[in-house]
Amino acid sequence: MDLGQIQQMLSQAQTMKSQMDERLADTIVEATSGGGAVTVRMNGKKELLKLTIAPSAASAAEGDITMLEDLILAAVNEASRKADTAAESNAAGMLGGLGLPGF
Repeated sequence: MDLGQIQQMLSQAQTMKSQMDERLADTIVEATSGGGAVTVRMNGKKELLKLTIAPSAASAAEGDITMLEDLILAAVNEASRKADTAAESNAAGMLGGLGLPGF
């Protein structure tokens, strides 16, 4: 392999990374907890886009804020898992044709 081939491979890898970043930014996942009391929307890059707390959950949490905190954590963690799954799926789709082990 000569230097030109290595540079070309690096350029292709960088292009693929940029494409993957764009796909992840465009991928939106949503998760709820507490039967819809808390809803979280996140993109594939795990950036939190929106957090919605139902008024009934907010009023129920007046005496016990830890319950609301737990619902928020559960929704964020579930959205994060969904974002991971979406990222793996996108990576497999992009890298599957390269014949790399595990893709």
